Amino acid sequence: MRVLVAPDAFGGTLTAPEAARAIVEGWHRHAPDDVLTQAAMADGGPGFVAVLDAALAGDLRAVTVRGPLGADVPVTVLHAEGTAYVESAQACGLHLVHEPDPLHASTFGVGQAVAAAVDAGARRVVVGLGGSATNDGGAGLLAALGATADVPLDRGPAALADVTTVDLSAAVARMGGVELVIAADVDVSLLGMFGATKTFGPQKGLSDEQIIQVDGWLDRFVVAVCGSTPAERRVADAKSAGAAGGLGFALMLLGGSVVSGVDLVARTVGLTSQAAEHDLVVTGEGRYDFSSRAGKAVYGVATVAAAAARPCIVLAGQVTVGSREMRAMGVEAAYAVADRVGVEASLGEPARHLADLAQRVARTWSPRPPE
Repeated sequence: MRVLVAPDAFGGTLTAPEAARAIVEGWHRHAPDDVLTQAAMADGGPGFVAVLDAALAGDLRAVTVRGPLGADVPVTVLHAEGTAYVESAQACGLHLVHEPDPLHASTFGVGQAVAAAVDAGARRVVVGLGGSATNDGGAGLLAALGATADVPLDRGPAALADVTTVDLSAAVARMGGVELVIAADVDVSLLGMFGATKTFGPQKGLSDEQIIQVDGWLDRFVVAVCGSTPAERRVADAKSAGAAGGLGFALMLLGGSVVSGVDLVARTVGLTSQAAEHDLVVTGEGRYDFSSRAGKAVYGVATVAAAAARPCIVLAGQVTVGSREMRAMGVEAAYAVADRVGVEASLGEPARHLADLAQRVARTWSPRPPE
């Protein structure tokens, strides 16, 4: 049996390559003769640059930028064939924040990384969005590129409470002549019931009361930047404007065009042709839930598997979707580490427990012939 192993990163506990290796190790315990191919995936979030670097073999350049709460953090920008790839999570990711402070977390460092890519000569910059600790509508990124306002733009959404005017002219000029591509992990809009703050605010530490408050501040920011009429505000309603807490919105203001992050990665690593050459596709992520359908790697991999008429299964840290939702995403079955050992244990030794889960799942999907 030939099995394609194409997981995303497991939420700060395992990188995508580490997850792939754990699944292969566990699977081979039960089915040592199966041929397993590793194809680590990403959707624009954590691991985006590493996965692309493995496929493109470009030039990685280190940059030090301001992290979400002000401390310096290292970022690697991948340069390959005139294109620079920036991973926003390296500059403002959840893994960089020990004590969440979403009211003050800023995307300034992402803007610094984009500026470094342009200064190095890139005429095309692809920014991967996902896994952010920020919810500032991309105001910090705009500030790093030269935008100004009557309030600080680099101090998180709380600083936008009284914003009335924003001048983007310097930032637009800085990005002049540069093709900007937004590799988004989700397709949510910026504001409202199904927007960035409501959908992802809780995982960044926002309470119910703060969600309403922050959404109001971002609405004020949109008016200051775009205007108050529905036509003027249209960019805030666009798909993926809410990606990475609104980084999508800011990049769109600078002329960025949106692509699916997982589709971009899938094309780069040749996932479609690989899926067709295997009998089963195995993917995974830290938490497989309904939001996975909004552009996450698992959904993208399942879509590719379906197009190749191959079954797809998910191995995850936690699974919170039912069988009906699962099938709607093109997934035959999903298995959770936490169901076997509990959440705390699964986080403590993620590779070992994921390998154990893969071994058990292999018994179902690659049964040994009777002796």
